[in-house]
Amino acid sequence: MTTAEILPDLLRPGLRLLLCGSAPGRVSALRGAPYAGPGNKFWDILHAAGLTPRRFAPEEYARLDALDIGLTNLCTTAAGADAVIPAAAFDAAALAAKLRRHRPALVGFVGKNPAARFLGVKAPPYGPVPGPADLPPICVLPSTSGLACRSWDPAPWHALAARVAAA
Repeated sequence: MTTAEILPDLLRPGLRLLLCGSAPGRVSALRGAPYAGPGNKFWDILHAAGLTPRRFAPEEYARLDALDIGLTNLCTTAAGADAVIPAAAFDAAALAAKLRRHRPALVGFVGKNPAARFLGVKAPPYGPVPGPADLPPICVLPSTSGLACRSWDPAPWHALAARVAAA
């Protein structure tokens, strides 16, 4: 982790799933734990979809490594809602380099915004989407943020979990 990173990546070779958000939220940055904001559904849906054996607390995020699940963000140097983060802080090239170096079996973008910024498209659909041929397969998932509750749909998360289990 460089001194400029808000939260460290949970990333290594051999992961079966890498989940990538936009940027750490304000509460996550304060607590030093991903997806820690009030109303965030991340830890609930990981358990409900069967990706974790129980609901982890945000501070237990390092336990995902034992399940071959990693975490990163498209922006690692700023925190807060996407609308307040400078566009230049979302670093698609750095993420692509991480994906090439660590080669997770599958990448799940937690929200359309990080997927759209990474892929250079306007509004990707939920589910598997085409990505660069030299990168792992990509899926787009509904954001778990409490700010995105109007578009919440757990079905893509359950489909992702079934795909991971079948691999």
